[in-house]
Amino acid sequence: QVTLVESGGTSVQAGDSLTLSCTASPGHINSMGWFRQSPGKSREFVAVIGWITGDIVYAEDAKGRFTISRDYAKRTSSLRLSGLKPEDTAVYSCAATYSFTTWPPSQYHYWGQGTQVTVSA
Repeated sequence: QVTLVESGGTSVQAGDSLTLSCTASPGHINSMGWFRQSPGKSREFVAVIGWITGDIVYAEDAKGRFTISRDYAKRTSSLRLSGLKPEDTAVYSCAATYSFTTWPPSQYHYWGQGTQVTVSA
């Protein structure tokens, strides 16, 4: 069993940047992904990084604005959000899986509690 703990969510202004972090407890995982869910919308994929390989895949909306990274030794993944827009307002969650996949969320075995990001115009 792996526990994930996110941090970094807060309220910001449009155009600001923010870094979210997710720390995993000891245990085997193969990749860590980030998802988000806005009020009234379905959960959507943001980015995923291979835990050992460092391979990365971004959602189209995330390319160029968001950056995912990981510190293998610290068992931490970070998601840097830049050029934030009001439509980026959502609960951002990290998740870990034994495979490397972007979708569906059910392929992810472990989830963090989520962290709220609110972007004001």
